[in-house]
Amino acid sequence: MRHITPERLDAIEGLLASARGLPGLVERKRGVFYKGSRAFLHFHEHGDDEIYADVRFGSDFERLRVTTKAERREFLRRLARAIS
Repeated sequence: MRHITPERLDAIEGLLASARGLPGLVERKRGVFYKGSRAFLHFHEHGDDEIYADVRFGSDFERLRVTTKAERREFLRRLARAIS
């Protein structure tokens, strides 16, 4: 597992664009989002086909797989709820 590469960020640009549209999130570096002064969301990759999001839903980060379209939809639903 490693931090996501710029090439893999290209593959999830739609997901990044959706996250950019959420109120209260600031993308300080491509794919790295803050909520206020705290790191809130970033991405990892594993192997050639798996992508994960680390998001701070509480006091700690939770890792969620966001490889498939269904996983991304569920992730965005949870992210939107966490922000509101």
